[in-house]
Amino acid sequence: MCRLFAITSEDALSPMVAIRALNAMKEGHDGSGVGLMLTDLGGELEQFRDFPILSGIFSQEGIKKLDRYMMEIGLLTKFKLSIRPSGKPPAGTPKRDAYLIRVYEYPYEWEGFSPAEIADRLMNIRVELRRLGEEDQSMVVFSFWPDTIMIKEVGDPMEVAQYLGLDNNGLRARVLLAQGRQNTNYAITLYACHPFFIQGYATMTNGENTAFVPNREYLMSRGFPGYMGYQSDSEVFAHILHYTKNTLGLGLPEYKHIITPLKDEELLRHPDASYLRNLKHACRFLTVDGPNCVIGCLPDKTLFMVQDSKKLRPGVIGGKKGRYAFSSEMCGLDEAIPDRDRKLEYQPMKYDVAYVDAARTEVQIWNQWETCIRPH
Repeated sequence: MCRLFAITSEDALSPMVAIRALNAMKEGHDGSGVGLMLTDLGGELEQFRDFPILSGIFSQEGIKKLDRYMMEIGLLTKFKLSIRPSGKPPAGTPKRDAYLIRVYEYPYEWEGFSPAEIADRLMNIRVELRRLGEEDQSMVVFSFWPDTIMIKEVGDPMEVAQYLGLDNNGLRARVLLAQGRQNTNYAITLYACHPFFIQGYATMTNGENTAFVPNREYLMSRGFPGYMGYQSDSEVFAHILHYTKNTLGLGLPEYKHIITPLKDEELLRHPDASYLRNLKHACRFLTVDGPNCVIGCLPDKTLFMVQDSKKLRPGVIGGKKGRYAFSSEMCGLDEAIPDRDRKLEYQPMKYDVAYVDAARTEVQIWNQWETCIRPH
């Protein structure tokens, strides 16, 4: 199994808060990889939160290729933070030239574009850079989006974080998502490392999805360029979330009903039976099959956790006003928020959507037996 940890805080935190929580859960992952997502940025990068930020791993040739491509389409660098470790990498971690975090100015030609058009252009640039990098392995591109930084690497999370200097390079964020991987079903590849991200939506999963093929084929048939890659059976969770919100215009309740619909005999007793029956039929190829525990983040910085109906993967939420964490294990909460109010802890079950919005005042619970009229 993997181990997951996410935290949302009024104060911007070092990514080491999430790394230390993963380290507390080390018996549950084998140190084969780590993935980090930072959003609602603080520190030096907070002033650039409205501009697109590129994050990835680049060789020297990849940096040259990146610069040529960005200049051709009119994207100029506004700020750069390069991590270039000089020491010996941890065991199993490849030696890289540079981990790049670059903020770009929008081209003048984009003035007047709608938010949706800008979002699609940013996504298409990320997809094209990924394609260009895969030709010669010179670029591994994780995200190109405002107020978002992603770092992924092979190796033990704590050792990788120390190697990259994540405790002293000024990176800060109010929302952190982190995964420590146990390499079970797939080869170790950075594009298979959680969290997965698309246009402001992110998810990470502990479990397996045996409905991956129909999920993937349905998504790829939508003709949306961002529905690609799929080197992990869990990437579909992020894309289904994006499809639910952006294409269908629905919310977290419907997302839960789409990935884990009620049984037909249960629907007979539901107040929204007709609506949910139609939703289940229309989105039947997006039903997942677990067990899975999913932690996700919405563009409005809401963190959420859902379980599938088998409920065989651990997940707990706890904290205090102003700071809440989502963790695979209680010891992750102990490490990150030792002074939390333990009366506020909650373990979502198979019908639940548990979430904390950007106000960070409480854990809110919605259940699949309730009506679908909800704020998210």
